[in-house]
Amino acid sequence: MTDDTSATSDQHDSDEPTDSRRAVVLASGGMDSATAAYLAAERGYEVCLLHTSYGQNTADREFECAEALSNELDAVVDFLHVETGHLQAVGGSSLTDEGIAVADADLDAGEIPSSYVPFRNANLLSMAVSYAEAAGCDALFIGAHSEDFSGYPDCRPSFFDAFQTVVDVGTKPETDIAIEAPFVEWSKTDIAERGLELGVPYEHTWSCYREEAPACGTCDACAFRLQAFQRLDERDPISYEERPSYVEEA
Repeated sequence: MTDDTSATSDQHDSDEPTDSRRAVVLASGGMDSATAAYLAAERGYEVCLLHTSYGQNTADREFECAEALSNELDAVVDFLHVETGHLQAVGGSSLTDEGIAVADADLDAGEIPSSYVPFRNANLLSMAVSYAEAAGCDALFIGAHSEDFSGYPDCRPSFFDAFQTVVDVGTKPETDIAIEAPFVEWSKTDIAERGLELGVPYEHTWSCYREEAPACGTCDACAFRLQAFQRLDERDPISYEERPSYVEEA
């Protein structure tokens, strides 16, 4: 597993404990953002969680999981839930548009999947920066990782570097908020392994693109998640309709 790094590692050394005291974490309800929250706490941050419901298929379950995280992690000092319908109104994604089916898993696909929500991370990060500046935070954590940016253009390291410039230019002169994407070069397996070390309660996280209970087990998000636990020889604690094997036979 690689070292903890951020998308702005040239300015913010993520291998060392930070002197900053408070960070916003974008809490989707999934395992990546939950792990990011626990990592921020380990680095000494007080954590402000921001969860956004934007009309996604599993919005209710994701909110329940984000709220559970806020109760499980002692470092959480605030939990903000924002409801917005504009991404659903825009459409163009199988996560928000009932007319687009959620595809079955294809972990080797090279094209942008139908689950891509157009420019979602820019929207979420913008809200999170507003929250961070108003709350006097020093950092903003997002759990994006390498298997995300292989398909989603707004999960690439270059995107987060560019967004850091937007933050630096678009906030008050005295504001200094670091965009931290600590898993940007990691795999899902790396994240699961680190999260298990940190004691992340993965039973209170949700990844499925289709269903709120049980998880389908066959969409991309379920496949990457199950594969990560299977590679670590650990059982994913959430319930699935199917649990296919996503690891190659020895």
